[in-house]
Amino acid sequence: MPRTMPADVRTACTAEMTAARTAADPADRWRHLERAHILSQPWPWPHTRNHIAMLGLALRQRDRREALGQVIRIIVAAPGSALGRYPEGNTGRADVPLTKPMPLPDDLAAILST
Repeated sequence: MPRTMPADVRTACTAEMTAARTAADPADRWRHLERAHILSQPWPWPHTRNHIAMLGLALRQRDRREALGQVIRIIVAAPGSALGRYPEGNTGRADVPLTKPMPLPDDLAAILST
């Protein structure tokens, strides 16, 4: 992966993060954060920032399990991205094992392949 996030990936990731902030339904917020997570994984700061946003949503929802999972993920996100050791396609939620690769949605795979 390039050292800096390519413009098309950054645009898509920013759109997902914006949609997560503005969605009325909490399930939609999580879905957008998960998609942003998949896009951000290869880059340390965007990946960490995504987990910080996930932590914020977990705290607003008073979901202790998710919040604790996000704290752990915040700690390992940047080093994992910097070393290229992240599970591709993983949605970043606490109910998914940290190291479990998952299928990439076709549209996100296309963005990441450019």
